[in-house]
Amino acid sequence: MKAYFPILNWLPRYKRTYLSGDISAGLTVGIMLIPQGMAYAMIAGLPPVYGLYAALIPQIIYAIMGTSRQIAIGPVAMDSLLIASGLGALSISGIENYIAMAIFLSLFIGTIQILLGFLKMGFLVNFLSRPVISGFTSAAALIIGISQLKHLLGISISSNKTLPILKQTFSQLDQINPLAVVVGLSGIGIMLLLKRIHSQIPTAIVVVILGIAMAYFTPITDYGLQLVGKIPEGLPGFKVPEIPWSELGQLFTLALAMALIAFMEVVSIGKALEEKVKTSRLVPNQELIALGTGNIVGSFFQCYPTTAGFSRTAVNFQAGAKTGVAALISAALVGLTLLFLTPVFYYLPNAILASIIMLAITSLIDLKYPKELYKNQKDEFALLIVTFLITLFVGIQEGIILGVLFSLLLMVYRTSKPHMAVLGQIKGTTYFKNVNRFATDIIERKDILVVRFDAQLFFGNKDYFYSELNKHIMSKGPQLKTVIINAEAINYIDSSAIYILKHLILELREKDILLMIAAATGPTRDILFKTGVTEMLGPENLFVRVVEAVEFIDGIHPRTEIEDRVSRQSF
Repeated sequence: MKAYFPILNWLPRYKRTYLSGDISAGLTVGIMLIPQGMAYAMIAGLPPVYGLYAALIPQIIYAIMGTSRQIAIGPVAMDSLLIASGLGALSISGIENYIAMAIFLSLFIGTIQILLGFLKMGFLVNFLSRPVISGFTSAAALIIGISQLKHLLGISISSNKTLPILKQTFSQLDQINPLAVVVGLSGIGIMLLLKRIHSQIPTAIVVVILGIAMAYFTPITDYGLQLVGKIPEGLPGFKVPEIPWSELGQLFTLALAMALIAFMEVVSIGKALEEKVKTSRLVPNQELIALGTGNIVGSFFQCYPTTAGFSRTAVNFQAGAKTGVAALISAALVGLTLLFLTPVFYYLPNAILASIIMLAITSLIDLKYPKELYKNQKDEFALLIVTFLITLFVGIQEGIILGVLFSLLLMVYRTSKPHMAVLGQIKGTTYFKNVNRFATDIIERKDILVVRFDAQLFFGNKDYFYSELNKHIMSKGPQLKTVIINAEAINYIDSSAIYILKHLILELREKDILLMIAAATGPTRDILFKTGVTEMLGPENLFVRVVEAVEFIDGIHPRTEIEDRVSRQSF
């Protein structure tokens, strides 16, 4: 029960000190959800009230079943755009049918997510490397900030893409509302000042109250300051989603794509938070089940698909959320708003919400990690930058998907050209080390070549292994009589590499060069025996340690002693 309902783990150990942070974060995120939910529903082509419905039930489910205590679940802009584009491509007549299709999509996506969770497909997120997550998160944070420019500047922008937003912003510089700029910047300034006075002050709530009071008691709205406005009343009722059997085939691709993208978004946000929060760890398979359950249950209460929101999660974390109680408070506030509080939030300026979001995203932008990568690992730095640029200028889902693809290509490239070291014996010892690292203390013989291949041998690097080994053989010249492969780092050899090994044995034999293998692990030796490599090599040329192979060549140890050691190690 605790595995499927993590609330049973943290709720009994809930501390009183958590409550102030949870209340502050819950109220702040709840306030944000009201205008955001309505706006995102409109992006999806739905009536605004459906965004508030989506901010209610899935949030409660995630607080009970989710493994992150800071992630904020609800409607998001990117998924709303995907719904609009996906359903817009179908022949749907009438707004009622469109709404029914969007609600069914939530049921469909949730079913796929739960199925993936129970099938333990959460391992897919293991391919989200830290450079990809860092680049993706930083770019997404900037996208969120750029999207708030219209509220901060008091202008009208129709696009949700970075470059069009910037282009429209520069084309409307003469239409900027100075009052909106002053209100937004004042909100940021007040929050920064209050944070310096005391870190526990709920800064976002303070500026929201000040913003509402200013708009209510002064004629400031007469100067074009945009407010949240009227919010529809009433809680969502229970209704079984209609299943469009004739459209299932067309909806499957969209549902599968959205299920995976929503999961990746949650895990990306969760992993970014793990760097800052040490009290909980994300469990990918349970996240799939929690997301899926939220979408399924939500679909029975007229919710369209939901996932984690970057801006709300950032605000949730910055406002001091410690547990899922913050999400329950957010959901309660949305519910109370639908029932009773719509007149209160009517006067909330959009510029104040923009200031809260823009200050919150600063915690998601990581500059230290890219600097470390640039100094130490240029290839991973390039991966981070590519992911960042694609996410920022192409799209969020393209950024994460292509980032994962590029990280896999980088991994394949590395495994196709692993490290190969030429070893020499350190003077006065039985140790063999890389000649490039211990140049002054190494005994390097002309008649013996000792190499260490630091990876498994498989079809992707067999040709590299063969060519690099031949380069070292050629560099030794005609005095070379024996090649010893130190196989301690080779944990597997596939059939393609076995073929290369057999070919190498015969090729070296024609050149009167003897091939020996030393320090192979048990599983690797089993492969050598089963595939006939040992028989072709000769059991007498398989050694436990490199030094024993060299001593046998020099006649220091008899063969029978070495064979006994190999026999004991092999079986």
